Amino acid sequence: MYQPKKYKKTDPQYIFEFIKEHPFATFVLNGDHLLATHIPVLINGSPEKFTLYAHIANHNEQYEHIKNGKEALLIFQGSHGYVSSSWYKEKNISTWDYSAVHVNVKLKLQSTEELAQSLSNLVHKFEKDQESPLYFEDYPKDMIEDHIREITGFWCEPLRIQAVAKLHQGYEKDDVVSVIDHLERSSCPVTGDLAKNIKKEHGI
Repeated sequence: MYQPKKYKKTDPQYIFEFIKEHPFATFVLNGDHLLATHIPVLINGSPEKFTLYAHIANHNEQYEHIKNGKEALLIFQGSHGYVSSSWYKEKNISTWDYSAVHVNVKLKLQSTEELAQSLSNLVHKFEKDQESPLYFEDYPKDMIEDHIREITGFWCEPLRIQAVAKLHQGYEKDDVVSVIDHLERSSCPVTGDLAKNIKKEHGI
């Protein structure tokens, strides 16, 4: 990952919360060529020591390369957006603000029981705030058994963790405030979240 010093994030708490808040990751590994899939990934543990876990469909091209000890890369992407040079007091270069966490991991296959628990955790995380939640345990037993046969779950032990948040550090306050204002007035919800991140970074 490209990590200029002023954008680099090393705080374990920041990284832990970032992964929790952006669980839909890009899962990359090397097969006959580089392969990538977009999947939800959950985190378990503490900021100082955590494990990640996920699953893929068995008909996914990556399936035959999911093996114990295999190294892979998980990319967690935060809010991002284009920043126009026209938003500054003086002419400057347009840029793109963003945040991301990369985690190189070692894979370990899950047992059927571990996979079932992982799926239960996954459904609960995203179902609990629904008006009428339907949890994994509420599914018909034969539906669960049929589904589990078609997917493979795996643990992801972190080997290397890198994080970056390019949020207009080093710019004059007036320019930062202008960037925030323009992003907040955008109709894109992603840039609205980016504005919140810039505010937090600068204590505005």
